[in-house]
Amino acid sequence: MTTRILAYTRTTAYRHDSIPAGLAALRTLGFAVDATEDPAAFETPLDPYAAVVLLSTSGEVLTDAGRARLRAYVEGGGGFAGVHAAACTEDDWPYYGELLGARFARHPAYQPGRVVIEDRGHPATRHLPAVWGFSDEWYDFRANPRGTAHVLATADETSYEGGGMGADHPLVWCREQGAGRVFYTALGHAAEAYDDPDFRAHLRGGIGWAAGTAA
Repeated sequence: MTTRILAYTRTTAYRHDSIPAGLAALRTLGFAVDATEDPAAFETPLDPYAAVVLLSTSGEVLTDAGRARLRAYVEGGGGFAGVHAAACTEDDWPYYGELLGARFARHPAYQPGRVVIEDRGHPATRHLPAVWGFSDEWYDFRANPRGTAHVLATADETSYEGGGMGADHPLVWCREQGAGRVFYTALGHAAEAYDDPDFRAHLRGGIGWAAGTAA
């Protein structure tokens, strides 16, 4: 049976012009995708979905009722995946920072750099080279998620200008929240990223892991 996911792309702050490309990519990955920007989607049962994906959301994007339902969904075993600016979302909701594992702090200019794969066995990273050349914004986070999350890949700050986290700079991680699974990737700023076969496989594996359909 096809894995059904809810892709949420509402923004109340910065809006990435790559969102349409991201949605188009999700639809190529073998998921049945329901896409919405309507916060009312979180005020109805989320049980039909194997995972909820926040794709470059920004700002406050959920109602109080939606927050409560999302929390109950994940704690009860639902999957959650955040892509790129999902880390710039729901600053007014403390639980969201716990759920995601870290919050966005800043980023340098968009530029090429290197991603170092830390876990070569996870579905999101097992297909990637040990050192993966990519172009992105190389997000810094307010706190290092290592310790509360399982880090899958880090940024090599020697490979680009303006990094602010030092030698241990997680970019991709996963964690458990209650009975649910959470996956986050900081990558995905530019539209062209979603045409990259390696990045598409990265999303497929990460979202599939959160959904419980990729071991």
